[in-house]
Amino acid sequence: MPSRNEIIEEITKAKGGAQDIVRRKYLEGLSNYTERDTIIFSSAFSSIKVQNLPPFLISITNEDIQGFMSALYGLKRDRLDLILHSPGGLLEAAEQIVKYLRAKYNHIRVIIPQNAMSAATMIACAADVIIMGKHSAIGPIDPQISIPTETGHFTTPAQSILDEFELAKEEIRNDPQTAPIWVRRIDKYPIGFLKVCENTINLSQEIVKDWLKTWMLKNDPDKEDKARTIAEWLSNTNLHKTHGRPIDVEAAKNKGLIVEPLENDNQFQDKVLSVFHAAMATHLVSNCVKFIENQNGQGAFLNVEVKGPQNK
Repeated sequence: MPSRNEIIEEITKAKGGAQDIVRRKYLEGLSNYTERDTIIFSSAFSSIKVQNLPPFLISITNEDIQGFMSALYGLKRDRLDLILHSPGGLLEAAEQIVKYLRAKYNHIRVIIPQNAMSAATMIACAADVIIMGKHSAIGPIDPQISIPTETGHFTTPAQSILDEFELAKEEIRNDPQTAPIWVRRIDKYPIGFLKVCENTINLSQEIVKDWLKTWMLKNDPDKEDKARTIAEWLSNTNLHKTHGRPIDVEAAKNKGLIVEPLENDNQFQDKVLSVFHAAMATHLVSNCVKFIENQNGQGAFLNVEVKGPQNK
């Protein structure tokens, strides 16, 4: 297996646009080995070069459904490997992507070569099996809410908003003189904001629970209870502490997700990591910050002029 640096060297020694040729060579090789349709969804979110970009450019958005439409065009098999490297994004976009993929494929493996967080974790929960390496991670699915402030938008877990409101009620009961302080804080929330937080939390849990029951745990006699337990665990803000906290392969397996180690098949592992390294090299040497691509080189690519620190 070529290393990341070797793949970058392979690209830089060739002519312009070589990153696409090299990446597609490895992607096609993986698909030929598994005899499955293969799509990669890759975001440059883990690169320092995109730190000054608006988050939506490197996240899962409604526009990505068009990318999947392009990537699925002409594919004939009924089994899919989805290589996923993403920080997450819109819950609604993830739901639409899953519905689209599951309408076509009878069996889906989500392969996580490094990180699939938040809404990307939700997509992984709609697979029949997740494949992770020892270095890979999924993440909590607790919804994040943006609050307008005088200095801009502040993002916080929806559960934290509800917890703060419960704390306010408790403190006011114990000491009514604290009421004016809490009123000033809570008065900054828009009308209906607490209900939005509650609904969003419930929706993320319900969606993941239903997906797990329908596909990953479909043959488990206790699928209802196991799916609910997993969904509640993944969305537990107070347990995970931070939204970006990594959940490794062993923790995922211990909680009941069906996860296969990437290291089980050395040849498969080499081919997956070659695709991933080529994808990361693509982000490094070009202005492509997100792409969705199949084994035939078809898909969608988001190119943005990147300013700020660059990897050397």
